[in-house]
Amino acid sequence: MRPVNEREEYLRMRDGGDQVQNVKRIRAGEERLKSALVQMNYSCLPGAEGKLRGARTPSRSVGMDIDFKVPDGMAAEAQQAWLTERMAAVPALVMAKRKELGLLMLERSATKGYHLVFRRRPELSQQENLKWASQLLGVAYDAQAKDITRVFFTTTAAELLFLDDALFDNGASPEPSDAFTMPPQAPAPSGELAMHPPFPSSYHGIPFADILRRYWELNNRGYEPTEGDRDTLTFQLASDLRHICGRSFEWLDQVIPCYNGFPLEEKRQKIRNALQSKYEGFPLRLRNVLDSFHTTDKPSITYPKDTPPAMPPKKLPALIRLLTSQTPDIYKAAVAHAVFPPLGSHLCGVRFAYTDNVEHEATLMNCLMAGTGAGKGCIDEPIRHIMADIKRRDEENERREREWKKDCQKRGANKDKQTRPEGLVIQIIDPDMTKPALVTRMDEAEGHFVYVKLNELDLFEQLRGQTGKQHFQLMCLAFDPGAEYGQTRIGTQSVTARPKCRFNWNACTTILKGRRFFSRVLTDGPISRINFCTIPEQEIGSEQPVFGKYDAEFDEQLKPYIDNLVAARGLISCPQATRLAKKLQAECAEFARLSQSEVYWNLSHRACVIAWLKACVLYVANGQQWERSIDDFVRWSLQYDLWCKMQFFGESIEQANRGDDSRMGKHGPRNLLELLPDVFTLDDARRVRMQQGMTADKTGNMVSTWKKRSYVVQMADGSYQKSEKYKAT
Repeated sequence: MRPVNEREEYLRMRDGGDQVQNVKRIRAGEERLKSALVQMNYSCLPGAEGKLRGARTPSRSVGMDIDFKVPDGMAAEAQQAWLTERMAAVPALVMAKRKELGLLMLERSATKGYHLVFRRRPELSQQENLKWASQLLGVAYDAQAKDITRVFFTTTAAELLFLDDALFDNGASPEPSDAFTMPPQAPAPSGELAMHPPFPSSYHGIPFADILRRYWELNNRGYEPTEGDRDTLTFQLASDLRHICGRSFEWLDQVIPCYNGFPLEEKRQKIRNALQSKYEGFPLRLRNVLDSFHTTDKPSITYPKDTPPAMPPKKLPALIRLLTSQTPDIYKAAVAHAVFPPLGSHLCGVRFAYTDNVEHEATLMNCLMAGTGAGKGCIDEPIRHIMADIKRRDEENERREREWKKDCQKRGANKDKQTRPEGLVIQIIDPDMTKPALVTRMDEAEGHFVYVKLNELDLFEQLRGQTGKQHFQLMCLAFDPGAEYGQTRIGTQSVTARPKCRFNWNACTTILKGRRFFSRVLTDGPISRINFCTIPEQEIGSEQPVFGKYDAEFDEQLKPYIDNLVAARGLISCPQATRLAKKLQAECAEFARLSQSEVYWNLSHRACVIAWLKACVLYVANGQQWERSIDDFVRWSLQYDLWCKMQFFGESIEQANRGDDSRMGKHGPRNLLELLPDVFTLDDARRVRMQQGMTADKTGNMVSTWKKRSYVVQMADGSYQKSEKYKAT
């Protein structure tokens, strides 16, 4: 511990090192990074009870937390509104009592609250000081925060709402300075960062935090301004929000954050420029945002009856655009899915934390199911070129292994033999490999994935084992984080090892064979862990698709992406992928509510994980730079994967779950509300469920869910009517 005696040093420490980036990552969900933030102590006393190592003098200040505990049982949306409202009220509450409190510092904490520092009342103990301040502010006293040596995890300078230079002068007068008011449209006085007067935190009942979130969703594809565009986008935002913030500099300054480390004064200058710009009519961008709060969104997921969802018509991620550049259009979707297992196989020791904080490696398994003669070989060349560098290294290690085997054979059984060479990392394995050989390859892989491409899915039968399901267990273990795969044998020449199961693969099969292959494990888990794709049937007599050339120029363009994958190590954070995963989860949940398909709902959980892993792989391959086109591509990839699973296996899984011969619709889940008239009864809803192969006993729950979601309203006679909000979307 050491003292910080000057304002300039204090501000430098708040923005130094990885502070700014760490605060962003914590806000994105990586709360474990709090311990990496600069730590400040404002409540140090001399003596054994409260003295910190390196401390020589008592502080004349006390640090205090203001945090919020969300009431139990509150829905997620209500929780956010509750928290936003209370967070917005704190600065005004504290500033109103600043003189009585002796306020020295107020900052937004890294998570959901504030830190404040006030002058110590020397006649009071630490507990009594905190109780006194809590009573003054009218907030609950936190009995857990009485420790006088407690430290605060400091945030950035942009999160600093108030700072008095007296904080750095332990010999200063007990009365804080009085220059607290910021002149309109002018920077704060040099002695402090002043808190401007409180303004409403919502517009017509809509919290500004929600308005900002929706603003970027509709006008910037969900992305907040980044370092490259924050000047332009902050000016645009201020120009639009001035229409609902009374054209007030102070109000806009309160509402608009300093995005991605934007210096406070530069942000304020953009607000001033916006206020001085030409005043035109109410902006369409903002009107669309406000109108969106008065409608109920339908889920964006739809399922065509006979063909899978089409690839995004606009720009693809650069790597996918390259890998499909030599592929005829009819095969592009299959190739775009099939390239991920070989790409993921280049990652070693790389982990990503999913939305539940469970860490995953890039386990990706792809099965292409299409008709006989459909052109399933379209994936061969892209995969061969992706795996070329691994194949070259494997060939050298295979040569070393062959030489060792020859030497062992020459020496005979009674002579000393050389030990097996070290560093025999061989990732590409043979399709007909036995379990002991596969265990050996995994054990010697040094953290790499082993990979196989199967021209026929039933080649997996080689690994079926005595139980007949060993190959399916391998698929499940490969996907599940931390799972091991191996065997224990007594013989000295037998393979005994249990390495971590890192196994990526591609396989092709006809639709009939694929259904037959998985027919015994429909509800056991393999299907949900595999990414499926297909090739549409071509008309009889259609022209032959023509491929481009996978040449040296193609390899040269591919190399930087492969190099980025090979170079990556450790836990990699991608907040954009995490946000995207949460959006996809919400969209799947909405579609499940409307379709009432339990099969779809169950399959969607791991399908979202697979889609998220693809986003992470693209992020790493792109030099850990996010592309906005990844959003559309990964969302399509998820919908395509689920379409294939429902099309090929949905009916059979539903039947297996029920254990009877009832049938569900052959073309995947349908929006049941769309199948009903505008005004309908419970009997109508029951009929629709039964027509779709569902049981009638959950009809009441289904309609109740629709009612809660404002999809329908109940009429006086007990019937139901589709809401205007639902029909308008």
